[in-house]
Order: sequence, then C-alpha cells, then structure tokens
Amino acid sequence: MSLRNAEYSVVWPRGPSNVAFKQMAPRLETLTGKTIAFCWDYVFRGDEIWGILKERLSRRYPGLTFIDHDVFGSTHGGDEHEVVAALPAKLKALNVDAVVSGVGC
Repeated sequence: MSLRNAEYSVVWPRGPSNVAFKQMAPRLETLTGKTIAFCWDYVFRGDEIWGILKERLSRRYPGLTFIDHDVFGSTHGGDEHEVVAALPAKLKALNVDAVVSGVGC
C-alpha cells in the first residue's frame, strides 16, 4: 500500500470545551469622544505600552478620555478574583465605553 492512499486515525489533543460562549458586545462605530479604560495584570511592559496606545489613539480619535490601570488593580495575582469581580461595577460607574486588557506572557 502506498502512503498516498493510506488512512490514519487522528486524535485531537484537546478535550471538549466546558465553557459556554456568550455573544460579544457590538463594536463601537468610532472611538471619538469615548472613555477607554486599561486593565493590566502588572506582568509585562503594560505601563510602557499603555503610554504608546494613549498617544496613538489620541492622535487618531479626538476627545478620548483614558482611565489608567491603577484605578482597577492587577488582574493577576492574589487579588485577581476580587479585582475582576469588581470590574463591571467600576466600568459602569466610570462610564467606560471600551477596555484595553493587557496581559503578560
């Protein structure tokens, strides 16, 4: 038998997903005049990247307001469960339109 006509069993190395997927929120038509929050896990250069993002986004979309990561706390580590649980209420109270979530690797 030639390899060209051979059949092989294939095994997927991941198991089935146990997480139910939710519908994503609709995208904003524009960022102009919006409030953008930055959430970060305090791991990899987010403090540097956030400054670059703020400068570039401000150049492209006038009237942006930014809320820095220190308002929310680290999304990784000992307090991560409390920080993440508090995010929806904080984002709503601060009238946040969009979030940049930075994670380290």
